[in-house]
Amino acid sequence: MDHDFNYLHHDPHFPESSGGEWRFSRFDRGGRGRRPHPLPRRRFISNLKEKQYIEHSQSLIEFAKSLPGVEGVTARYLESGKVESDYKTNKKRPNDLDRSVGASIVGIDPKAEDAVTHISKNIIEGSYLDNGDYDQVVVGALLLKKYLKFDSTSFPTLDNIEIGSKVRVTVSGNTREVTVKGIIKSKVDEIDRRVFFVDQQFRGLINRYDFNVDEIVVRLKPQLNPLTIKNALASGGFSDYAKIQTAEDAEPKFLHDIKQTFALLGSVISSIGLIAAAITIFIIIFVNAITRRRFIGIMKGIGVTSTAVEFSYILQSLFYALFGTAIGMFLVFVVLVPYFHNHPINFPFSDGILVATLSGTLIRAFILFASTVIAGYIPARIVVKQNTLDAILGR
Repeated sequence: MDHDFNYLHHDPHFPESSGGEWRFSRFDRGGRGRRPHPLPRRRFISNLKEKQYIEHSQSLIEFAKSLPGVEGVTARYLESGKVESDYKTNKKRPNDLDRSVGASIVGIDPKAEDAVTHISKNIIEGSYLDNGDYDQVVVGALLLKKYLKFDSTSFPTLDNIEIGSKVRVTVSGNTREVTVKGIIKSKVDEIDRRVFFVDQQFRGLINRYDFNVDEIVVRLKPQLNPLTIKNALASGGFSDYAKIQTAEDAEPKFLHDIKQTFALLGSVISSIGLIAAAITIFIIIFVNAITRRRFIGIMKGIGVTSTAVEFSYILQSLFYALFGTAIGMFLVFVVLVPYFHNHPINFPFSDGILVATLSGTLIRAFILFASTVIAGYIPARIVVKQNTLDAILGR
């Protein structure tokens, strides 16, 4: 399975993932230190398992373009093939193995693809394809030995490949010598083991002249519910010819597991934080009340009720909670969230950003206030119920 370009949530086939949780993004940072930016949502459409390609592809594409809320559509041709380097000097002896590697060979419309997925931002060497670039390709970094951090016979790579190098691509029984124009590096293995052709040439290599494609990506406006487009395509009868998925539908299991793990860790850390805050408030109020028990005794002696004294300490604890919550929300929403948005954590499989929702934060704040009331009341009650004369005399 492939992956789609997205940022604030994960999107399949060229990448997108509350109070305070880590989420993951794909392909948004760009290959040359560019700042990440949120991208619109996308839907991914692929061929049915029993079909070699998406039937009636052009009708589906035109229908998708006509739907309100759709900002762009791009289509891809996809076939399995092999790529070979050093083929002119390879296999000097009959029993020598060739230096070819298996790869997914993809034909794209460079302009349409970049408009929808911003794929060009992940070019780390060379340049992106232009529509007229015949016999030129963009190669995924995981196909090249210099970008692979381990050496394994079960994960073959190409050696001595630079920008301008010649490689030989075999797909659908046709072999073509092409020039490496660019190298793409993302955080999805499926993308980094692809070779990208201009679709006009690639159709001839795979003998696909009916314009039926293998993958379609639909770019939506950020505010649009993706199920609206999915249901519209299904209502048009296209679910009989293609597999229509939202970003969440096509997320791989490992990403679900990682998100659940981080959500669990976030809940555990939040719970520990709430308990620590309640204990801290308890200690502060208890120490405060103990050091002032003589004054509390005097107030009780002159007629101040125990309830009034307890209420004053509850208000004091609520002040601490309110002040602390305000500082915490400022740090989260003004400092941490923007910082991690502009400087995501560089996980091996994705970029990680901190996402904090106002609703989730307010729920945690309410729990904190409730626990603070209890933490403030208990020590005040312990001191207040002491005998008035003993409290005045300090006994």
